[in-house]
Amino acid sequence: MELRHLRYFVAVAEAGSFTLAAEERLHTAQPSLSRQMRDLEREVGVALMRRGARGITLTAAGRVFLDHARIALSQIEAAGEAARRAAEGPKQSFAIGFLTGYEIDWLPAAMRLLREELPAIEIVINSRQAPELAFGLLRGRIDVAFTRQDTEARGLAFELLRREPLIVLMRRDHPFAARKTIRAGDLEGQILIGVPMANAPELRAVTDRYAARENVNLTPAHEVDNLSMAISLVASTGGVSLLPLYARNFLPSSVVSRELEGEPPTIDLSLGYSPANPSRPLKRLLSRIEELKASAAGGVAPPP
Repeated sequence: MELRHLRYFVAVAEAGSFTLAAEERLHTAQPSLSRQMRDLEREVGVALMRRGARGITLTAAGRVFLDHARIALSQIEAAGEAARRAAEGPKQSFAIGFLTGYEIDWLPAAMRLLREELPAIEIVINSRQAPELAFGLLRGRIDVAFTRQDTEARGLAFELLRREPLIVLMRRDHPFAARKTIRAGDLEGQILIGVPMANAPELRAVTDRYAARENVNLTPAHEVDNLSMAISLVASTGGVSLLPLYARNFLPSSVVSRELEGEPPTIDLSLGYSPANPSRPLKRLLSRIEELKASAAGGVAPPP
């Protein structure tokens, strides 16, 4: 698999058409582009898109692949920039960690606040689960992380950034999609897609507390490691999933979200760091944390 395959796939997926992607974005011949996509599907081993008279639509596998392709391309771009900076001479590095998916809301806001530092530092991006981010902070491998507060991680400090309500994800053709809100009791008996305690302890704890409060059984039928897998299983099984509001940023057209009726459970996103870290970029972020929160306030997509 080559990088051009990923770039071509993202272009086709975003354009929804081989012709538009070939002519307007890639400036290549449409037959050649189609051939490249068939080669990519053969290498991956599954169908990534469906061809039709009105263009292309992504399969469930294609939607998951699209998320990873975008992340891979952004990491390649960051690697190239890091290499160029390395050629200019040694610079201080500043490692920023994110719960996977939160980069969209918070990375641009953080970079704006750090722009005065950028000529002298190299930014390293880490996308991980909360326990891995806490481990990186404790070991000094990550300078700051957009993560969940970990009360077991002694030696770390956390500044609250946002409280997000949990929402319900479902297929567009699910009977619940006709409603504006979903009652907790309605979730019983559904195929529930959840997260394991080991990967997302705070999200699982929030969900369990909500189930206890509402006296409902919300034991997951399937557990997934990440957001992309959750959305893929919702689309493929017809099940439902309770996830933080930011998940709306990643929904394909076949999956919608609905709010919970009454007072929804909420989950905190915090800025985690080690108070012993002397990093100047870290001190800059902490001194302007209110600007950081305001700058990212509009990052969550509206309901589909």
